[in-house]
Amino acid sequence: MFRWNPQVTNRETFTKDLLASLVVFLMALPLCMGIAIASGVPVEKGILTGIIGGCVIGFVSGSPLQISGPAAGLTVLVYEIVSNHGLSGLAVILVTAGLIQLCMGFARIAQIFRAVSPAVINGMMSGIGITLVLSQIYVIGSMHPKAHALHNIKHFPDLVANVLDPTTTALESLNIGVLTIAVLMVWSKFAKGKLAAIPAALVAVLAATITCCAMNLPVQHIELPESILSGVKFLDFASISQMDPWAIARFSIVLAIIASAETLLSAAAVDKLHRGPRTKYDKELIAQGFGNTLCGLVGALPMTGVIARSSVNVTAGAKSRRSAILHGVWLLVAAFAIPGLLRMVPIATLAALLLYTGFKLIDIKAIRKLWDFGPRLVVIYAITTIAIVCTDLLVGVALGVVLSIFKLVYTMTRLKVSIDRIENKSILHLRGAATFLSLPVLADALDSVPANTELHVCMDELDYVDHACLELIMEWEQTHEATGGTLVMDWGELRAMFKSKRRTRHSRTSSPATAGQVHAHNALARESTAV
Repeated sequence: MFRWNPQVTNRETFTKDLLASLVVFLMALPLCMGIAIASGVPVEKGILTGIIGGCVIGFVSGSPLQISGPAAGLTVLVYEIVSNHGLSGLAVILVTAGLIQLCMGFARIAQIFRAVSPAVINGMMSGIGITLVLSQIYVIGSMHPKAHALHNIKHFPDLVANVLDPTTTALESLNIGVLTIAVLMVWSKFAKGKLAAIPAALVAVLAATITCCAMNLPVQHIELPESILSGVKFLDFASISQMDPWAIARFSIVLAIIASAETLLSAAAVDKLHRGPRTKYDKELIAQGFGNTLCGLVGALPMTGVIARSSVNVTAGAKSRRSAILHGVWLLVAAFAIPGLLRMVPIATLAALLLYTGFKLIDIKAIRKLWDFGPRLVVIYAITTIAIVCTDLLVGVALGVVLSIFKLVYTMTRLKVSIDRIENKSILHLRGAATFLSLPVLADALDSVPANTELHVCMDELDYVDHACLELIMEWEQTHEATGGTLVMDWGELRAMFKSKRRTRHSRTSSPATAGQVHAHNALARESTAV
């Protein structure tokens, strides 16, 4: 873990930031291009977003060591927008989404995004990962992916037939994709020492590109214009009137929410990797809103804070925001200085990078952690994932949030009641939350206690009890005592549950209620009413 050292001189800091920026740049360049292709837009638009994320947002970011740029998690949504509304529609929606992020940041509600259930977040990332894999495998097989994940599954036999067709170049393209993934996996696992500082993505791209050139393989390569400025397409305000207002609102809200959630969760993860300045979440959200508005105005891709590039930035030794800024400068220099080299990169290689990223988004370890907290969280995770794959991001995430709320309500209102009987004594076990919604269950349990017996109420596993349940117990006690029975409760335990400031402990014996015990009943009732 990187530890912040305020004694480091400016010269040392600049040197470390410079070296870190180069490492991040080497990782970001192929990802910017690959994400653009996966999103269904020209390559230069992905590079343009990376440049803005570094050269512009790097100055105003609320998370100094976080890297902003095009995100794999948005490719599914962007592809859908471009397919339905074109590049002009994407620009309008992106500007609107950026303005929504700005409003949320100025309203200081960034922390709300950190309250989303991990089951929903992990389910969202898994759904995106599966969809990304299902689309990029078509690109590797020299076919255009379908607009929907289910269609990609349905037409998978067509992909197999295309690869086996000797009249196409699909088999060569597939081999390059396999080579790219193999190099990625081997380098990530076995590269040690100084070699580990070289991004696996860069090594994989170089290996695949050199192989293609050496063997003169007939595969598709990146189409990149002579100037990155050709990717700048300023927003056409006339196109707004031609779009469905509901479509603009729907996609803008979804894009703003998902981009914000991914950015702020990434920022929280980056904070765990270093001991430097902590993230200012509202400021970061404002910066992202400004960045996405700018990206929409110039016709680039959406941006978010990205955890993979950010973690590389931290582990490479970055100490300030200069590394993020410089990585954007290197992207700008590369786009102008080496477009010829970039055109040599096979499209199948970039698709393989995104396919590998998609698999990484499906985090099996996260499922195991969720299972440790109960199978219901895994169910929410699974439903969110399946809904995203079968419908879209909006439906999947919304369904996951609704299920999480239902689970919370269920947990907070569920009371488990059981009674153990030992000779002339009964023990009532209460587990969970005893609220007014639990009155029927609690009343049935109390009514089942035989007359002229002693009832002990065990509250060790009780999380909460409200006034209605206490009143029911006290009313039942009066009736039960009239039959010769008794009630034994630890009132001090209930006081601790309500965090009473008084430390007086009241205990009950097996004898009938005294005036002091009745007073304890009334006092506790007043306390519970106040709570």
